[in-house]
Amino acid sequence: MACRQTNQRSKQTLILPANRPYTQSVTEKLPYTLVSTQGEIEIRHYPAYVLVQVKEGGDFESAGSRGFRPLFNYIAGFNANSQKIAMTAPVLQEPLAESTHAVSFVMPADFTLESLPAPSQLGVTIVPVAEHFAAAIKFSGSWNSQRFEDKGKELLAAVKNAGLETIGSIYWARFDPPFKPGFMKHNEVLIKIKEPIKGS
Repeated sequence: MACRQTNQRSKQTLILPANRPYTQSVTEKLPYTLVSTQGEIEIRHYPAYVLVQVKEGGDFESAGSRGFRPLFNYIAGFNANSQKIAMTAPVLQEPLAESTHAVSFVMPADFTLESLPAPSQLGVTIVPVAEHFAAAIKFSGSWNSQRFEDKGKELLAAVKNAGLETIGSIYWARFDPPFKPGFMKHNEVLIKIKEPIKGS
C-alpha cells in the first residue's frame, strides 16, 4: 500500500500504517515528503533549504574528512556574528569532478539565506537550494568510496528502469557520526529528478 510521508524538521509527522513504528531523533533532519516508492527507490519532494558548503580536492574519503572541519567551525561560531548554529543531518557530499567534491551542512529550518551569518573562513560559502524532487536509496554500513560508488550505480540503474529523468549528479547523505558502528549507520545516495508524471 502506498503512503505519503512528510519528514519535517525538529519533529516527524508520518502518515503510516499503525503497525509501523518510528523513532524521533534529537538532531534536526532535512525534511522531505515521500511521494512514492518504485521498487528499491524512494521518490521524494524537498522544500527549499540552505547549505553551508566547501569544495575540497582529493578522493571521496579525504575530501569528505577535510571538508567537515571548516563547516563545523562555521556552526561553532567562526562566522561574522560569532553565532553558534545547531548541527543538523545529513552531511551531504557531491562529486564535482574526478578529484573535487562539494561537502555541505544543511542549515536549520529557522535560518534563511539572508539571516545566516557570513562565513569568516575563506572557501566556506552559503548556497541556497530550490525545492525539488529527488530519487533516493537508503543503505547502512561503513563509509568508503567503493561502497558509495556502488550504491550510486545502483541508484542510476534503478532510476533509468523507472523511466525517471535525472538532473545533475548523484550525491551522498551521511546521517551519523564516524564512531557509530557501521551496521547502525544511516546513509543515502540521491539524485535530483524532474517532477514525476502523476500516476507513474
